Amino acid sequence: MSEPVTGNVRRRTGLSRERVLSGALAVADAGGIAGLTIRSLADELGVKPMSVYYYVESKEAILDGIVDLVFGEMELPVVGGAWRTEISRRAHSARRVLRRHPWAIPLLESRTSPGPATLRHHDAVLGTLRAGGFSLEGTAHAYAVLDAFVYGYAVQEASLPFEGPGGVTGVADPIMELMAGGEYPHLVAMATTYYLRPGYDFADEFEFGLDLVLDGLSGLAGEAPSASA
Repeated sequence: MSEPVTGNVRRRTGLSRERVLSGALAVADAGGIAGLTIRSLADELGVKPMSVYYYVESKEAILDGIVDLVFGEMELPVVGGAWRTEISRRAHSARRVLRRHPWAIPLLESRTSPGPATLRHHDAVLGTLRAGGFSLEGTAHAYAVLDAFVYGYAVQEASLPFEGPGGVTGVADPIMELMAGGEYPHLVAMATTYYLRPGYDFADEFEFGLDLVLDGLSGLAGEAPSASA
């Protein structure tokens, strides 16, 4: 390192590992992972790039750290509570967090050096399922299916060209023109009678889908499916 690490340097920069990772999170939120470099992070923190390396040794360490911050924002299920209630709360929380940090979706399960928040999260989910009556095999199946649904929905939601109730109407006109010739009757019927109805919100599909998943998994816990779906 070209800049000696001293107490004076640390006091002058005001840096800490927590501040470096918070800055990295802000950079990723603003420009995605592609925009997160040591230089862009140093610019965010107002320091020289070499100063960053005192607190994180590599970009991989930064990615490990900010993924752990994302997991830390998700609500933990309470082990021993009603498994369906706790897992549902965790799923809704994960969706909200991933809406704030969509860049994190492909990274959540890719890190080989998980941090404490990541480990607490996984342990709490596994413990909740086990306490809810799932076998070891059933717990593995349930966790895989739940994450496939939550993460998959988050990817789809982040990719949509509209947001919120009624948002689809703003992008529908040019798409409807492409279907005006009558070659796609089922798409037209769905669009005009469902997607374009007043108040349609894609977010409602999350609740419906999650209920289907939880109803399907309830058999692994020896429960009868609910009537909600």
